[in-house]
Amino acid sequence: METYDYVIAGGGTAACILAARLGEAGHSVCLLEAGRDDNTVWTRIPAGFTRLLRNPAYAWQLTYEASQGTGGRAVPLVHGRTLGGSSAVNGAVISRGQAFDYDEWAELGNSGWGYADVLPYFKRNEHFFGSADEGIRGRNGPLRVEETHWRDPTSEAFLASAVQAGIPLTADYNGAQQDGIGWTQSNIHRNRRWSAAHAYLHPARKRFSVRVLTEALVTRIVIEGKRATGLAWRSATGGAERRIAARREVLVCAGTIHSPKLLQLSGIGPENLLRKHGVPLLHDLEGVGENLRDHYVARIVARARTGVYSINSQVKGMALLKQIAAWALGHPSALSISPILLYGFWKSRPDLLSPDFALSFMPVSSMPGGRIGELDTEPGLSCGAWQLRPRSKGFVHIRSNRIEDPPILQPHFLDHPEDQRVIVEGLKWARKVLAGAPMRERIQAELLPGGGVLSDDEILDYARAYGSTCYHPVGSCRMGPSGDPLAVVDPSLRVQGLQSLRVVDASVMPTIPSGNPCAATMMIAEKAADLLLADASR
Repeated sequence: METYDYVIAGGGTAACILAARLGEAGHSVCLLEAGRDDNTVWTRIPAGFTRLLRNPAYAWQLTYEASQGTGGRAVPLVHGRTLGGSSAVNGAVISRGQAFDYDEWAELGNSGWGYADVLPYFKRNEHFFGSADEGIRGRNGPLRVEETHWRDPTSEAFLASAVQAGIPLTADYNGAQQDGIGWTQSNIHRNRRWSAAHAYLHPARKRFSVRVLTEALVTRIVIEGKRATGLAWRSATGGAERRIAARREVLVCAGTIHSPKLLQLSGIGPENLLRKHGVPLLHDLEGVGENLRDHYVARIVARARTGVYSINSQVKGMALLKQIAAWALGHPSALSISPILLYGFWKSRPDLLSPDFALSFMPVSSMPGGRIGELDTEPGLSCGAWQLRPRSKGFVHIRSNRIEDPPILQPHFLDHPEDQRVIVEGLKWARKVLAGAPMRERIQAELLPGGGVLSDDEILDYARAYGSTCYHPVGSCRMGPSGDPLAVVDPSLRVQGLQSLRVVDASVMPTIPSGNPCAATMMIAEKAADLLLADASR
């Protein structure tokens, strides 16, 4: 049996950072990823996410269960299944959230996770290109981050209309305050995506004792007594089960969906759930799979007037060839931008101290009910609205005792009355901005929800019928202090009641950050590396 200092289940965002930092410190590491290597050009082309997220070879194709909050609809959920995880296939948006988010983590009993504690790890992670507060932004990290260079007249008009509506401009929503609207920041540099694999893992494989196994499906965590000693795995295409041992610790970095699934299939989780599916109980831990949270978005979609700039007309025929040439030459291109060009953070009530909803604008419209990245044939534009800190929460439960079967996923979208109120107010703000003078002359008609949808109840019904996930699941192995009956890991990310086993990914977040959770996941991995190295030095 092969033995390493650390073995890592998963090859996603957090796993890549851990492998690099532990390898850099002189430890031997083996990382096991169920998906393929990321050696395809589509992981470097930012617009490649439209292809990769539809491809089961590079993205898990899962489904949220139907609920009242989604009008009885099941909602597709996809996320990364390759080296770099979702950072290799997502929209590449960098949004840290608010200082309040992390201070709340600390207030919930997670010592060492307040904003002042985690800020150094946000800074250590990034190399930010552009003017910024040097006390807040990082300049020497592995991850390239910059504001989009794309500018177009329709987006400029939306920006002007938002300011007229009362949302101030912001030069840096990842700076001292999130409030305001500005151009999106992303881990895209010189037209190339910088995933966690490109920024961390691939350099580490060349320089340190880091081994990577792809198409290696981890089937369970090996537990002896109360100590994790390794992982059992097999080829993703089938075959006999093998084992790999850890001298120091086993690190579960399989993500918000697959980390609780792996724990449950290993006999770690709620006793009733495991017994229901014939999984031998090794460690009763009620919180495994609970506290699932995600952002839920609904969009205002409009048809653009003839001659108004829209990306719909820039990605077909000869226009597409020009965009490809621009990308290859390093010029601004539709292939090198994230799916959000303008990002706004604002308040649904004037008495709030900080924003509670986001607006995301793009001069493009998609086919209603179409596949990811399937654009409308006519020019259009869209503005999404979503609540930053939803209170609704659900669960991740195994469906059977077979690793091949997808888990049951139920986020209970729009279950909480406050979530309902905020998404309605967010959509009303989106309409207000689109109705402003700079935008009004550019819009031919509102397609969704349409002019007949006016009352709060009608807007809420529309959000339920047409809304979707932001693909931001977190929280299913949340951290909490000793004595918290639903905490899965402690503030050092150790699994409660077990030895040599930690979970390090978005699943440990006790609440959801006010933004895209990829940046926060990278921060968690950077901090976890320090926690591991501190323990190893004792």
